[in-house]
Amino acid sequence: MLRKKKVIVAMSGGVDSSVSAWLLKKKYVVEGLFMKNWEEEDSSKYCNSKKDLKDAQDVCKSLNIILHTVNFSLEYWNFVFKNFLSEHKKGRTPNPDILCNKEIKFKMFLRFSIEFLKADYIATGHYAINLFQNHSYFLLKGIDRIKDQSYFLYTLNQNQLKKILFPLGIFKKSKVRSIAEKINLKVYKKKDSTGICFIQPKFYRKFLNKYIPQKKGKILTIKKDFIGYHFGLFNYTLGQRKGLNIGGLKNYKNIPWYVVEKDLKNNFLIVDQGINNINLLSLGLFIKKIHWINNILINFPLKCNVKTRYSQIECSCTIKKKKNKFKVIFLSPISSITPGQSAVFYLKNICLGGGIIHKRIPLKKNF
Repeated sequence: MLRKKKVIVAMSGGVDSSVSAWLLKKKYVVEGLFMKNWEEEDSSKYCNSKKDLKDAQDVCKSLNIILHTVNFSLEYWNFVFKNFLSEHKKGRTPNPDILCNKEIKFKMFLRFSIEFLKADYIATGHYAINLFQNHSYFLLKGIDRIKDQSYFLYTLNQNQLKKILFPLGIFKKSKVRSIAEKINLKVYKKKDSTGICFIQPKFYRKFLNKYIPQKKGKILTIKKDFIGYHFGLFNYTLGQRKGLNIGGLKNYKNIPWYVVEKDLKNNFLIVDQGINNINLLSLGLFIKKIHWINNILINFPLKCNVKTRYSQIECSCTIKKKKNKFKVIFLSPISSITPGQSAVFYLKNICLGGGIIHKRIPLKKNF
């Protein structure tokens, strides 16, 4: 009789990882692993890890599987959080969830599970599909296009995909919650976690202020008119509308203001009115730290689709390569291109890979 292969599931205490574990039990020997990635203070409001661990323990007890715990806080600090702070200080807007996946979940967690827990595979509750075809692995979008998380997984490589299972890629979120309720998991109603790995969005600015001192500065219009004060450039991102506190100004139409540039040298926040104003639009971008999941489909110039942020609708583009530099030209201008964020490329439902936005190619330069 063949030995059942062993899978370690990243248990977060949420509904997705819980249902993943239940689904995999039908075919594999399943154990869970809860990762602690942040050493929060006892009085901290930012982190829910104690509650999440309790939920993970309850789920594993209900499913009759072993739950291991591991502390990756030091690794998270060194490989994710220090980069996160450094990028903010440079005026960029990083995506720590992508770096957390790259450095913690699919490097540290994978290595720990294979080497120490003797697993054959690891699994997570991501909404994506890992397809093996023609002697190669491809990362596909999950069938639930609203929940698809391939954007956050573009740094995966062939060796990693060989060891990873994504059991939820073929399900819609509503079905996953329905399964959880049917098998009597208490977490079936639990809200999805949002924000960076451990910080709830409402605490984001306050949390950053613990590590980056606020440096008050002027808010200027494109025409260099002074209209208010900001409280540290790191608190703002290109295209941001909320939190500017500059409405109802004399001599200006009652149209929302948006961040269009950050002048680090002079500590100015530059704003303009209207979501589709010309100063927010870009013709393309330059990209760095590019990674391709599978080289089979990569030939330049490469015509494909791009997402420059997770919530964005895909847009058509052409990627041009000159030596080791990559330039992305959009078919139509895109608003709010943000250096530090990731641009991720697709051919239909295949995630090709992506990279970090280094610089945007503006439609017009007024400042």
